[in-house]
Amino acid sequence: MRQIIIRENDAGQRLDKFLAKALPALPKGLMCKFIRTKHIKRNGKRCAVSDRLEPGDVLSFFISDDFFNQNVPRQTPVFLHAPARLDVMYEDAQVLIVNKPAGLVVHTDDRGTGDTLVNRVLHYLYKTGAYDPAAEQSFTPALCNRLDRNTGGLVIGARTAAALREVNELIRSRRLVKQYLCITAAPPPKKQDRVQAYHRKPQAGNLVEIRDTPGGGFANIDTEYRVLAQQKELSLVLVTLHTGRTHQIRAHLAHLGAPLLGDNKYGNVQANRRYGVFTQQLWAWRLIFPALEGVLAPLSGRTISAPDVPFLSTYFPGVELPARSET
Repeated sequence: MRQIIIRENDAGQRLDKFLAKALPALPKGLMCKFIRTKHIKRNGKRCAVSDRLEPGDVLSFFISDDFFNQNVPRQTPVFLHAPARLDVMYEDAQVLIVNKPAGLVVHTDDRGTGDTLVNRVLHYLYKTGAYDPAAEQSFTPALCNRLDRNTGGLVIGARTAAALREVNELIRSRRLVKQYLCITAAPPPKKQDRVQAYHRKPQAGNLVEIRDTPGGGFANIDTEYRVLAQQKELSLVLVTLHTGRTHQIRAHLAHLGAPLLGDNKYGNVQANRRYGVFTQQLWAWRLIFPALEGVLAPLSGRTISAPDVPFLSTYFPGVELPARSET
């Protein structure tokens, strides 16, 4: 018989989800059979695949040792091949917020890129002693939001399972305010507005569709913008997202006639060539947290801003960005 004691980072998961990570050599069908026949018990009693695990739960296994991968040699974690270099804006025992450079992919892509933001975060946490994969039974620190490769800015990383759940819920409930700075190659229709539209991402390709009326497969999007400064055809725009769809800012502003400078998907090719810019000038600039309790309490009411937005000095040097109270 073997036993596993559920720790804080394992709690809150369904039993089957935990076992899939803790015992990857155990086929799902056989796992369900072992649970049904009481070869796997929770706190000495019959359990179900849908049981939610709690800290201190004891799982007992009356199954072959072969399923525990005891003879699998340890391998160097993949994340150690990525740099541990990060621009950390905020960190506590539960979360860290980093300023991602443009050009860095967030997760491994179709090209198998190893130098990703998530791998840099894992290497950083490993190097600082905050994460030891050998000591974890099922949890790996994770990123809670994502940005396109060529979009820079603030990304939240969860150091614990509890933080991951709470940040994800914060984003899902739209209580976390996310603000972006961008340069548009033409002025938006108004100096300030909050606009609704409908968004669809086709299964084929990586271009989204925007329309002003509902349609099959289209979901509502809600984008608020404010023009902070203008210089000839260029505008510096502050965008507040009220929904978070794929390419929402890029596609929605292009739909309004104000495509992002440098955008190679939705942008103005002539303007991009004229300025010699071929990546979207977009930065996830600021996060505004509501009143919070629990593991996120240290972030309650706080505003985290990226101190350096590279394209500002090029197109709008010396511009004064709005304080939180001005948004």
